[in-house]
Amino acid sequence: MAQARDGRDWRPEYLLAIDPGKCIGCGRCYKVCGREVMTLKGMNDEGDVIELDDEDAEDIEKKVMVMADTGACVGCGACARVCPSSCQTHGAAA
Repeated sequence: MAQARDGRDWRPEYLLAIDPGKCIGCGRCYKVCGREVMTLKGMNDEGDVIELDDEDAEDIEKKVMVMADTGACVGCGACARVCPSSCQTHGAAA
């Protein structure tokens, strides 16, 4: 277990997954994360995640956040606190 600056016990809760079915692509989590753990992508009507600048971009049904660099997450939980759709799963390091 880690400790906060003042010595209190602190257990990091790392971002493990983002549910694309619940994500509304608002980007709030991306804005509070200074570590580029997530990125915005598109989702087509078949549920496939695609790049926003992909040649199939006209097929995008909605935008969703996806994991970009899981190793960069420090477990602060800021993204979970701002997420209006509760689409994220957090937990201990695997």
